[in-house]
Amino acid sequence: MLKSKVVIVGAGYVGSTLAYNLIQRALVEEIVLIDINQAKAEGEVMDLSHSLPFARPVEIRVGGYEECNDATVVVITAGVAQKPGETRLDLASRNLAIYQQIIPAIIAGGTKAILLIATNPLDVMTYAAIRLSGLPPERVIGSGTLLDSSRLRFLLSRHCGVDPANVHAYILGEHGDSEVPIWSATHIAGMHLDEYCAICGRGCGPRVWEELFAKVRDAAYEIIARKGATYYAIGLALVRILTAILRDEHSLLTVSVLLNGAYGLRDVALSVPAIVGRQGVERVIPFPLTQEEEEKLHRSAAIIREVIVTLGLA
Repeated sequence: MLKSKVVIVGAGYVGSTLAYNLIQRALVEEIVLIDINQAKAEGEVMDLSHSLPFARPVEIRVGGYEECNDATVVVITAGVAQKPGETRLDLASRNLAIYQQIIPAIIAGGTKAILLIATNPLDVMTYAAIRLSGLPPERVIGSGTLLDSSRLRFLLSRHCGVDPANVHAYILGEHGDSEVPIWSATHIAGMHLDEYCAICGRGCGPRVWEELFAKVRDAAYEIIARKGATYYAIGLALVRILTAILRDEHSLLTVSVLLNGAYGLRDVALSVPAIVGRQGVERVIPFPLTQEEEEKLHRSAAIIREVIVTLGLA
């Protein structure tokens, strides 16, 4: 593996959890935290550094935006947090103002890094990062619905009594309320969901599937209402994307990318199946959808596009 350096912009819950996971996975050689609250970043680095005797060697430090110049990946977790009762799209204008400050600072030194976006509203902020940075779109990736797809896999596995590793399920579209479960591409133990349900004999069907999907769609609201924020699962989702990039795995992941014709959609960032490797997004893999799924995906895109236009990004 080539020498790797990850810069994390934002030392809050998600950023610090990501740094902790990176130390545990021994995935990178350098980790740099940047935060407007210098003391917070310093405290996180101090705490994380004390774990290094239990881990493989890694350099972790606080830095400034000049650290982005030679970074392999810059992960942006900075932004206003979602409050109880707020939708992700409610955050758009406030977090755009933050991105208008930090994106120019990240690219000022001519970085060749891939930008990995984790700020909500995820798809809007991914699009904003592309436009504000001027980087090739394949080098700007949003964490997208990778987390949502993971939540669906977990709930299906628990409901069906099957190891999550044997469940393949995808959610596309917005990382938010208009996201779309792709039941037509859902498989358990190598069988389509319909086939597995017939063998299982419990009599579950579309009604139960939609109940499970509702839990996925509303998961962040439920977690935020109870503990104020989500960070463990998204931290590992970001590690999964970073692993695909740093190890050049050519992994198929449901990440948010700028669409240029896939599913008949253009000039909008949205989660679709994409191959991710060392160069970023290598290509989109638009596997077949039912007519209903494609219509829902277009509605999701229209919602994101409306916000993009309202913010003056397009």
